[in-house]
Amino acid sequence: MRLPSAGTNPAARNIARVSSPTDQAAEPVPSSLSQGQRIAPTLTEPFVAAASRPVGGPLGEHAAVGRHWFWSPQRVGLAMATLALLLCWFGKASCIQQYTDDNGQNQLDWRAGRPYVAMCYSDIVPLYTAERLDQPGTFPYRTSWVDNEGTPNAHLRYMEYPVLTGLFQWVDAKLTAGWVSISNAGWLPGALPVAVYFNITAFWLAVAWLVTVWAVGRTANRRPWDMVLAAISPLVLVHAFTNFDTLATAFAATGLLAWARRKPVLAGVLLGLGAAAKLYPLFLLGPLLVLCLRAGKFRYWARTAGATVVVWLAVNLPVAFTLNAGWREFFRLNTERGMDPDSVYNVISYFTGWAGFDGPLQPGQTPTWLNIVSGALFLICCAGIAYVGFAAPVRPRLAQLCFLVVAAFLVTNKVWSPQYSLWLVPLAVLAIPRWRLLLGWMLLDALVWAPRMFYYLGVDHKGLPEDWFLSFVVVRDLAVVGLCVLVIREIYRPALDKVRLSGDDDPAGGVLDGAPDVFAIKSRNRSLAVQ
Repeated sequence: MRLPSAGTNPAARNIARVSSPTDQAAEPVPSSLSQGQRIAPTLTEPFVAAASRPVGGPLGEHAAVGRHWFWSPQRVGLAMATLALLLCWFGKASCIQQYTDDNGQNQLDWRAGRPYVAMCYSDIVPLYTAERLDQPGTFPYRTSWVDNEGTPNAHLRYMEYPVLTGLFQWVDAKLTAGWVSISNAGWLPGALPVAVYFNITAFWLAVAWLVTVWAVGRTANRRPWDMVLAAISPLVLVHAFTNFDTLATAFAATGLLAWARRKPVLAGVLLGLGAAAKLYPLFLLGPLLVLCLRAGKFRYWARTAGATVVVWLAVNLPVAFTLNAGWREFFRLNTERGMDPDSVYNVISYFTGWAGFDGPLQPGQTPTWLNIVSGALFLICCAGIAYVGFAAPVRPRLAQLCFLVVAAFLVTNKVWSPQYSLWLVPLAVLAIPRWRLLLGWMLLDALVWAPRMFYYLGVDHKGLPEDWFLSFVVVRDLAVVGLCVLVIREIYRPALDKVRLSGDDDPAGGVLDGAPDVFAIKSRNRSLAVQ
């Protein structure tokens, strides 16, 4: 294997110092690869090389690269993402079909467990009525309703999503009302309001995922074709329109791109907006802090963190001050929510019979021990990741630590809704650009959707028993843990890292890219590796 020239950048010299002979024989690098050259996956990925044979095979040695007037890797990736999103819409469209009831009224056809049998379920459809978005004059966090009215379990409810996601739903509902009014006048095609709402929402979610894919390609820099992994991900085929998570992935991915372009304030603005849509973009500040401390770039982290906090407060404070009860609903529900069927705690509880995670909950009860255990495990994982960030022989890449933190949150959290796996896709593509491995994991994760749907269908309706579903969950969790182990292995043995093999330090690192270390933990393993 030809390692990058030690004279190219400090990271290449560090990699050369800590590489063992075994490492140097592990990953082939094309002899034609030069500093600054775009990396073609047909030359570095055997899986892609084999898949390219029907269209002419791997890139030729004398091929003209980057000269086509229109088709660039970004445009090809976005076209493939558009096709994947279209297929996802067709998969969900079965759940917005309608039928005429005995009274001659058009109704949504969810008869005979259709969402589960057709595996087309999407939260967007039931939330349209559940969150009172179909009613005129409502506003998220102000409008309330009573669940289980007339029973001992009755309790007051509000919009359950973070502010930006809640407002997104409300705007889509208003666009739906406008569309229905115009269609009633004969100027637009008509459909059930909930179907119109789903289509409008799906359009904007698709735009958000296209932004995510675009940002991944730009952040990957010399590896723009890696964005195809995000574009055609099996998880996108299944979950792009399951919930509203592509909004958060778009903000998180563009926030990382802004950081890579050395714009820390803009990165903070985008991460703050992402945290106002879903909480997980806030976790990316942790890896940034570790790496900035190690490189002596704390002031850049402070700008990003400050902008994140200011933007999050700017979005949340107006609602928190004027509609406090509704604003607190998201935090209350997450505190009182029990373990999700997809969580490792439910797996342990089911297969061991142990009810130590607070057991069945009544409305208003808080699973105290479950919250303590899940929170403590996540903090322990974060502490371990921070140690890795400080003790690794070469400073880890930003995407590597970000992937580890988000994966740790999902594995240790009491809730792992299926669409949460989308959070990992952009980070995994940037952290572990191994095509066959990532496509295999994403396919496995996406396939969990089938047993989940048939588990919800119920055994009485020829569905799957819970142990079958949970067995798939265990395999999914083990696959994610395996990816984390691989990332840690590449952190400690950077000569196995495909990104650094090409001579780059950290394409997503921004001010961290190529920066020397100022502070690091000199562990025994680190000292032996450097010798």
